[in-house]
Amino acid sequence: MSTQKADNTKTYKLGVALSGGGAKGFAHLGVMQALQDNGISPDIISGTSAGALAGVLIADGYEPHDIITLFEKKAFKQFAQITMPKCGFFHTKPFYAFLEKHLTARTFEELKIPLLVVATDIEEGKSHTFSSGPLLETIVASCAFPIVFSPVEIGGKHYVDGGLFKNFPVSIIRKQCKTIIGVNVSPLNRVKYRESLKYIIERSYHYLSISNTFLDRQLCDILLELANLNEYPMFDLEHPREIYQRGYNFTLKWMEENEHKLSTFVH
Repeated sequence: MSTQKADNTKTYKLGVALSGGGAKGFAHLGVMQALQDNGISPDIISGTSAGALAGVLIADGYEPHDIITLFEKKAFKQFAQITMPKCGFFHTKPFYAFLEKHLTARTFEELKIPLLVVATDIEEGKSHTFSSGPLLETIVASCAFPIVFSPVEIGGKHYVDGGLFKNFPVSIIRKQCKTIIGVNVSPLNRVKYRESLKYIIERSYHYLSISNTFLDRQLCDILLELANLNEYPMFDLEHPREIYQRGYNFTLKWMEENEHKLSTFVH
């Protein structure tokens, strides 16, 4: 953890921002492992939705390649419990149980690396950044895809997926960091039309979240965008290692092609 001010104005030398993206977020772990294998580790992490989940596990002390084993051979029903639709089709109790089992920290303050998490206040229509206090419900809230999952109550307010307003949380750490590596696993892409409700919901949400990432993309010193993940559905738990490997390979290739740029910003 960095507590020294870089160039007398920034609290952290290197920040990493991780976007939302459903199952494509497994690629975040591959990216982070590739960076770590090359001696690059963040002093602070920000995350939305899938990025928040990847971020909290890394901030808790897990090696990225070990996190993948937590998700292999898992089914969606092991993270969500179907319910009578009222505010969402699924309860998030199994997701809470997963986090309780695998996270050591119970508050942001207990994490080994500082973490900022974005969720959406659905009543006020505002993006909210969490950086202190209870941890588990905040992660669940950031991942609570509307309609599919019920909102999460925190401090008397109800929160859903942070991607509604801030799918790529670069701006929330920009002023604190000398350098920011932004990892966007959900850039604008084309996916062949399928006549299904699931396709319409996923594509509509994709376009909604894309619309709030333009400024944040410009705020990155290094922008890593993975556009080769189109075939993976939002709730795909069948290919976590495959998606991880794509993130890893993409990052190694980028580093080989941009060695000078990377060393200028990071070292």
